[in-house]
Amino acid sequence: MAARNKARKRAFQILFEADQRGSSVQTVLADWIRHARTDDRQPPVSEYTMQLVEGYAQHTARIDELIATYAVGWTLDRMPVVDRNILRLGAYELVWEDATPDAVVIDEAVQLAKEFSTDDSPAFVNGLLGRFKELKPSLRRDLEHPA
Repeated sequence: MAARNKARKRAFQILFEADQRGSSVQTVLADWIRHARTDDRQPPVSEYTMQLVEGYAQHTARIDELIATYAVGWTLDRMPVVDRNILRLGAYELVWEDATPDAVVIDEAVQLAKEFSTDDSPAFVNGLLGRFKELKPSLRRDLEHPA
């Protein structure tokens, strides 16, 4: 498994755990880092995992607003927890990170949905992140010049 793929999966797991525990993603990230340092069985938390989690943490409100706005027929709290956190991670990486091609971000998110969620989730994740990809120029403009 490629390093970035593992990093994304771990970032998703941290977001998911934080959501389930009702904790901040920074708290869960710190827990994961601490466990990796004190338990040889725990894999280390990569720089890219930290970058994704911290980046999401910086833009949480805006990311949740985007998902709530464009997820037609779904509120955030009604959405499956797995899907919500895959979308959060994918939206962050798609809109704020330029290092990975958009198609790769979407494909990786769809793969996470296939692995961890329902049969309907990959299409849902693909559709919503595809919409964000289409809107990316205007979303980025809005971020650079908020009203």
